[in-house]
Amino acid sequence: MNFKGEKFWKVFIFLGIILLVGAITNNKSIVFATIFVLILKCLLNITEYFKVKGVNIEGIMTQFRKEGINWGVLIITIAILIPIATGEIGFSHLFSAFKSPVGWVAIISGITVSILSSKGVGLLSGQPEITVALVIGTIMGVVFFKGIAAGPVIASGITFCIFKGAGVIFLKTLISLEITHMFNRFAKKWKKI
Repeated sequence: MNFKGEKFWKVFIFLGIILLVGAITNNKSIVFATIFVLILKCLLNITEYFKVKGVNIEGIMTQFRKEGINWGVLIITIAILIPIATGEIGFSHLFSAFKSPVGWVAIISGITVSILSSKGVGLLSGQPEITVALVIGTIMGVVFFKGIAAGPVIASGITFCIFKGAGVIFLKTLISLEITHMFNRFAKKWKKI
């Protein structure tokens, strides 16, 4: 491991900027997450430099990259279910959700977000280069608009829908142009007859 390499320092500078922005804006989620990743990165570099056997930091980082979203969803789901376990939310709350317009909007929103998230996970796994743009957008949303970092999966789902919708519109436009072109060719041939 070359500690003087350009790539080595770019990683730490990039993470350092994210940490600085998180600290300036007092966003604890960004700060703690960045510190955790910096610690993992330092441990990875140390274990590679000293050729430490039996410690697989890269595997841990890969596991976080692959399963982190699922772990986050698990933790959020647990946090949502705790009020049921403590008795703060019961069947009466469930039934009243179906009786109000706000309840129905919340149910439909939950369904929509879960569908978008499923499309987003597929997009993230199929096109990993989108991850960088989504991470930057999420950090900007968290830092400057006081959002929360649950956005990458939903954002990738929205991206999927926009591109799929744009693709359908583009395809319909191409078909329309081709039909018009075919009609014009037919009309020209018809005039010659």
